[in-house]
Amino acid sequence: MSLTGTAFFYTLIAATVVAVAVTMVAWGAVRGPKAVRAAVRLALIGLCQVTAIAVVAVWINNANGLYSSWSDLFGQQDNVGVGVASADGTSTQAASFTGGPNGFQRTVLHGQASGLTGEVLVWTPPQYDDPQYRNYSFPVVELLHGYPGSPETWLKGGGMPGPLTYLMSQGKMKPAIVVIPRINPNGINTDCTDVGNVRNGTWLDTDVPNLVKKDFRVLGDAHGWGLLGDSTGGYCATKLVLQHPDRFGAAVALSPDDFRGDPSTIRDKKVLAAQNPLALMKAAGPQADVSILIATTAQDRYSTPANAQALRAAAKFPVTVEQPIVLKDGGHNWGTWAALFPVVFPWLSQQLDAPQLVQPAPPTPHPSPSQHGPAQQQQPGKPAPNAAGKPAAGLATGAHTHS
Repeated sequence: MSLTGTAFFYTLIAATVVAVAVTMVAWGAVRGPKAVRAAVRLALIGLCQVTAIAVVAVWINNANGLYSSWSDLFGQQDNVGVGVASADGTSTQAASFTGGPNGFQRTVLHGQASGLTGEVLVWTPPQYDDPQYRNYSFPVVELLHGYPGSPETWLKGGGMPGPLTYLMSQGKMKPAIVVIPRINPNGINTDCTDVGNVRNGTWLDTDVPNLVKKDFRVLGDAHGWGLLGDSTGGYCATKLVLQHPDRFGAAVALSPDDFRGDPSTIRDKKVLAAQNPLALMKAAGPQADVSILIATTAQDRYSTPANAQALRAAAKFPVTVEQPIVLKDGGHNWGTWAALFPVVFPWLSQQLDAPQLVQPAPPTPHPSPSQHGPAQQQQPGKPAPNAAGKPAAGLATGAHTHS
């Protein structure tokens, strides 16, 4: 029975009703010594509480997509649609994508660089299959979920890809491929950092991009790849873009965790001190030509405006950290983040290159019998230049900001 299935949810509701009914009937019918009667009644109360809590927990999970399956809940992965990405970007086995929810394609990736196995969802825009775009490569928007969470969190909580298809149809976003990887394939949260043998950082910055670059027509330059995450995913997006400016060009952090890092999550003090976003900002070199946008609310105690301003204050050339967006109202939830989508996704799109024509090499001409000497190959034309978009003016237009 599926963890997220309707049948399981209604079975739990029925079990709760039965538990309450049994408790009411058996309460006065219990016989035996006083200690025995007390123990039986406590067990009945416990049964009612366990079933009621289970109903609420499953309802919350189904609404937010925190755990997508039993194997996910227990830190395992099934092998439906397996892809293998090697450390050098080649593939020892072609990825097998299966149909997923909301038009996404799904695979379970065995990452050879990290040694981790996890779920990856990929969505392609309508233009991807349009014959007019058959020779185009597309930018990538990589969405990172929070913890606890799963790729499905972005579908159930964020409604993906609906908000993006609307923005693209309105011309507010360039057509882009959306990739949603699991940020902690082994079930252990490390804030997207390599800690000992748990190489969640390598999984996200090497294995997942290698898979996507091999199986889809995507831009290879850093300014063709953007990151956007919520909560822990926002922390991760900021960390990854600063740590790997050669692979990612821009990041959006929605209500990110404390940029100083969490010592209860990363217990290795040296790793925490070197790889938190503030430390990475301090160590950023001249090659870090990246842009970052942070958004939170004045009421979010998990992601304070001071946290956002601390990163902006630490920024140095060539890193650009925009003035943070701070909503007056809102909590640490999808209602707040969804309200920010019309602002943050267009901003991210403007930092990325547009789809680019990749002209195939022309065939080698065959010399006629009268020709002498080797035939000269026609030189392939250069693709039209396409620079990354400039940041939008009036970034916070339409958002209520707190000064």
